[in-house]
Amino acid sequence: MTGEKNIWITFGFVLSVSLIASAVSVMFASYCSSQRQFQVLNGILSEAVRMEPETKYIISAALKNYTGGGLEAEAEEDILSAWGYRRTDFSGSLYRQNILSAAAGAAAGTLLFVSACLCRNKAEAARIQALAEYLEQVNTGRAVILSTCGEDDFSKLEDEVYKTVTALYHTRDSAVQAKQAFAENLSNIAHQIKTPITAISLSLQLMKEDSAGNHLKQAERQLLRLTHLEEALLVLARIDAGTLLLQKDEVDVFTLLVLAADNLGELFVSFAASVDIPEAGEVTVSADLDWTMEAVMNVMKNCMEHNRGGTVHCSYGQNPLYTELLIWDDGEGFAKEDIPHLFERFYRGKNSGEGGIGIGLALSREIVERQNGTISAKNKPGGGALFEIRFYSH
Repeated sequence: MTGEKNIWITFGFVLSVSLIASAVSVMFASYCSSQRQFQVLNGILSEAVRMEPETKYIISAALKNYTGGGLEAEAEEDILSAWGYRRTDFSGSLYRQNILSAAAGAAAGTLLFVSACLCRNKAEAARIQALAEYLEQVNTGRAVILSTCGEDDFSKLEDEVYKTVTALYHTRDSAVQAKQAFAENLSNIAHQIKTPITAISLSLQLMKEDSAGNHLKQAERQLLRLTHLEEALLVLARIDAGTLLLQKDEVDVFTLLVLAADNLGELFVSFAASVDIPEAGEVTVSADLDWTMEAVMNVMKNCMEHNRGGTVHCSYGQNPLYTELLIWDDGEGFAKEDIPHLFERFYRGKNSGEGGIGIGLALSREIVERQNGTISAKNKPGGGALFEIRFYSH
């Protein structure tokens, strides 16, 4: 459609230039013709008056009648033809002047058209060169924001080029970040797996020398750690791949906390810890019950491990903006330098337990954030660690 439009625009431009040139030529030729007729008529009448002074009044009256419209444009008798005169005898150089005027008009129109075409081609070449230079900068990584040069046929092309380049940059940055994250995760996984494998190998060697069975329990603990690591890595892989589907159901928050605590019942007993979940009325949140319970369990487990023999406290509330869950303990709290990194994958703080692998809190963050929520951690003013989980309504 653009090519057809350009053809019609060019045709209209040529036609308009031609008409303007023709009009100027006709006006100039008419002016020259009038001048020539006036000079010829003036010469004839001057000669007639000189030869017959009495004809001056007759000629004056005839001219008044002619200029006033009293005489017809064409005489009743063609006297000049009868006397052997032709029309060209009175035009003289006027015919040649008309031809020259027409030629000059045509030349002017042609010159204007050629100049317009050259200017347009030059402008298009400049726009194409600018786009080519911009793409060269993109290839060398030195591209800046593409500034538009006006509204024309190239404006849409510039917009599409800029959007494409921006999308490519975003894709490249995402690919680089994903590659870096993959390399970091792979290194952390190798490190996490190396520790229990080494412990198992050492336990097997000692089991050959010691038949008491003490090292068998150590090997079992390390195998259990490997199992937990495998399960957590599979969940994180599903989250990264976008294949972990989270349901949207109305979940009662009190029920959510109670179920999470029940699933950790054996651990609470082994740590001689307890959990306090006061009922604060009916509060619901739109979330996936099973996976949200997994996130809450990881938070409770962290508080329990750092508060052996103590109590894990829970509370919850709701306002028009979000539903909030608070989980805290009365232990020593977090080390100051650990707080910014608590939810990073495979990060283990100074007070981490021996069996920790540094995935639980990272998994909780992924689950909560994928359900329009946030999770944060800080130390309470009176001591102890405090986790805040918020699920936003919109």
